[in-house]
Amino acid sequence: MIGKLKTWARNLKRDVFALWIAAHDPRVPWHAKVVAGCVAAYALSPIDLMPDFIPIFGYLDDIIIVPLSIFLAVKLVPADFMAEFRAEALRKGKKPVSRPGLAFIVLIWLVVVPWLVWIFWLNRKP
Repeated sequence: MIGKLKTWARNLKRDVFALWIAAHDPRVPWHAKVVAGCVAAYALSPIDLMPDFIPIFGYLDDIIIVPLSIFLAVKLVPADFMAEFRAEALRKGKKPVSRPGLAFIVLIWLVVVPWLVWIFWLNRKP
């Protein structure tokens, strides 16, 4: 069982890199490029939307949201192209780090944190 889980995780990492490649390929339909690019950017981002130290929710994106998003994006990319991108991802080996994904997550946190402070601290009644 552990071997199957490791293989699944390895394939998931490969698919993220393949989606990154798909997002930059002109042959991929635009709607698949957008989804593939967003999913890959988030998955390759060095920080998470929900930090892992938050109980339960911290790992929710890693365990459920990211794999489901990857599955959806893979289904949108034509199968013959996806096979080619997977082979290219394996050939290249080293996955990129997504600076746009990092910037997007930081932007979300820069908006959400002040909003939460306003709601829970500044907006309370004495």
